[in-house]
Amino acid sequence: MGKLNKEWTTHAERALLNKRIIKVEYMSAKEAKDYMWDNRPITFMLDDGTRIIPQADDEGNDGGALWFGTHDEESIMPVLRGDD
Repeated sequence: MGKLNKEWTTHAERALLNKRIIKVEYMSAKEAKDYMWDNRPITFMLDDGTRIIPQADDEGNDGGALWFGTHDEESIMPVLRGDD
């Protein structure tokens, strides 16, 4: 594992590992507008107050879809547009 990979993995572990998701909701149309985004992604709130928002890229250009799955099943939590 490279140095950069190790640093970001450690950062992600500190932020996410052993945390509990306490709230799941789609971003509001107003908040997406405030970000100047067309898409409204699903968001998660963790038990320590951390909020997870999928983005289209690491520059925050738009909300992003979220893939999830197991060995038996997979799906996508899509982005919504407007007041869908």
